[in-house]
Amino acid sequence: MSKSFTDIAFTDSVKAAQSLYGTRELQRRRESSAHKNNELSHYEIAYIGSRDSFYQATVAENGWPYIQHKGGPVGFLKVLDPHTIAYADYSGNKQYLSTGNLAANDKVSLFLVDYPNGIRLKIWGDAKIVHETEDPDLFKVLRDPAYPYKVERAIMIHVDAYDWNCPQHITPRYTQSEIEAILRITQE
Repeated sequence: MSKSFTDIAFTDSVKAAQSLYGTRELQRRRESSAHKNNELSHYEIAYIGSRDSFYQATVAENGWPYIQHKGGPVGFLKVLDPHTIAYADYSGNKQYLSTGNLAANDKVSLFLVDYPNGIRLKIWGDAKIVHETEDPDLFKVLRDPAYPYKVERAIMIHVDAYDWNCPQHITPRYTQSEIEAILRITQE
């Protein structure tokens, strides 16, 4: 049986918090929804393809959570099918915290934010570290020849669930290319 967002996120302690703060009945209706949020639709696929970064949460063997920013060219997080996403993991600071955590515990959460439009997508999944010798075709899909950084490995994620987050409290922020596009429009 496939899981849903609420199966994963609404643990007993979360339900207790919902009861304490008066939202349990509202969330119970969400649990009974026919839509399970475990298969990416065209809307999620388009949104994922438009991102140039996301935050990834993993958990270490000692139980400590770790959140890392992942970035690359727009669309570096690829949707392979409605249940699978993957990205090229570029060389970074050489600490390998996320990589080590994923080797011990494959559970991962991604948080994708569109700051100018106040949109957030949360994704829960099971991650797999893939090396180029294991799947060279995957690397052909993930590698961007115009992006000069070294791909050390690929991370393939089976999407167990997703949920769109509320837009409240997102301060608009713009990338340099977004600002340049706005300036071009205002100068025309």
